[in-house]
Amino acid sequence: MKLKGLVFTLAFLIMPSFALANDMVPVNHEEKPCDCQDGKYQKRTHKDWQAMMAEREQKLLAWVNQYTPEKKAEWTKVLEEKKNLRSQWMSPKNAAKREQWKKERMAKMEQLKKQFEAGKITKEEFIKQAHGGKEMGHWKTFHELRIAVDNKDSKQAAILLNKLLEQTKQQNQLMKEKLAK
Repeated sequence: MKLKGLVFTLAFLIMPSFALANDMVPVNHEEKPCDCQDGKYQKRTHKDWQAMMAEREQKLLAWVNQYTPEKKAEWTKVLEEKKNLRSQWMSPKNAAKREQWKKERMAKMEQLKKQFEAGKITKEEFIKQAHGGKEMGHWKTFHELRIAVDNKDSKQAAILLNKLLEQTKQQNQLMKEKLAK
């Protein structure tokens, strides 16, 4: 009887580990390039963000050449201004401004979080205020543009390129205001 109990106890303890061992699949830790076309969002880290953004800019300029060639000069100017503003913002001389902006932003987020937890604002209001009135529409527009290009919809691609140009100009203006503070 003791032997049956011992065998049963060992089987009870060991069997789950054998079952888990069969389900284990070797994991490949190599990073895969981001591909938002599959319709699923997966959080991925990009080791070389600047290279990814340069590639995106090249795609964008190629699409501008193809769908709105009359606005190429304007696009080039706006993208160059965006690069310059970003490099100014990230320069060591603006480190104090960045830290101050970060502190203000974190304080605002804490205040919004307290208001949300107290039930004073809704989730939608929290999200809208957390983004500071700045919508993240440019990412959505870029995604829609990519879909239009893949579908070879010239008319929609031209509309979205113009919309994205205006959004980029607005972002540049916000960055100028941030640098002027």
